[in-house]
Amino acid sequence: MEANVRWVLLTALAPLAWGANYYVTHAYLPADRPLWGAALRALPAGLLLLALARRRPRGVWWWRSALLGLLNTAVFFVLLYLASQLLPTSAAATVMAASPLTMLLTAWALAGQRPRRAHLVGAAVGLAGVALTLLGTGGAAGTGTGTGAGAVGAAGLAASAAAMLVSCVGYVLAARWREGADPLAATSWQLTFGGVLLLPAAAAVEGPPPPLDAPTALAFGYTALVATALAFALWFAGLRHLPAGTVGLLGLLNPLAGVLLGATLAGDALGARQLCGLSLVLTGVLLARPRPPAPAPTRAPAPEPDSRCRTRS
Repeated sequence: MEANVRWVLLTALAPLAWGANYYVTHAYLPADRPLWGAALRALPAGLLLLALARRRPRGVWWWRSALLGLLNTAVFFVLLYLASQLLPTSAAATVMAASPLTMLLTAWALAGQRPRRAHLVGAAVGLAGVALTLLGTGGAAGTGTGTGAGAVGAAGLAASAAAMLVSCVGYVLAARWREGADPLAATSWQLTFGGVLLLPAAAAVEGPPPPLDAPTALAFGYTALVATALAFALWFAGLRHLPAGTVGLLGLLNPLAGVLLGATLAGDALGARQLCGLSLVLTGVLLARPRPPAPAPTRAPAPEPDSRCRTRS
């Protein structure tokens, strides 16, 4: 049980880093370069983890890494970048907050992992908390834009929903394909494949890389090293040690971290509604925490033979 709690705490660092990345991306990274933004996030992180892991794919892991790199890295990063451009961050985060429930259902469909009732209840409670925290608060999660729900468009909602679905399928497949690769190596292969796929697309569509001044370089450094290399390594390791439902509900910490950073650094509102929403989300996460296994029934010790019988024998 202590090991499970440790993995919950370590895995929770990933959505916290992603939540902070909302603010970093909006405040410091170019909004009109989604392909380059995704490539410069994925490839440096993948190469760093590849150097640390010192393992190359073997056998089926070549095509698995390519597929997971396409889903979890290339397509997901670009869709997330587009959603950030086309939607107020509050709306994008609210759509992505549905990913825990989607992950539960996807894991059930693809991996046969039937969700526990506590996971379903936790997902519903957490999603209600995120909606209460974010809906109607334009510019939440660190944008500071002040745009309201009226700015939500169909294209942005489609990009955000597609990012959620792609990531859920990719994460469930990564959890299902466990044999033959440790989490660090598998993560490095996915990020590297995704970054390699993104580079020619970025150069062909968006031209040369964006110029890098000091704040932009530092922001890309955070995005690649902390919000990608470290966060993804912890996330996929958590998928190997925890139920997919538990890991999915930990993802609710992602928009919450953005809300808190937005209130602290960008002056976004954090009133009674937001505090109630945060409480509901934390309740949802606690509902999904791993439960200790039920103790095995103990048998009563066999009665000692009667001493009188022993003396007679």
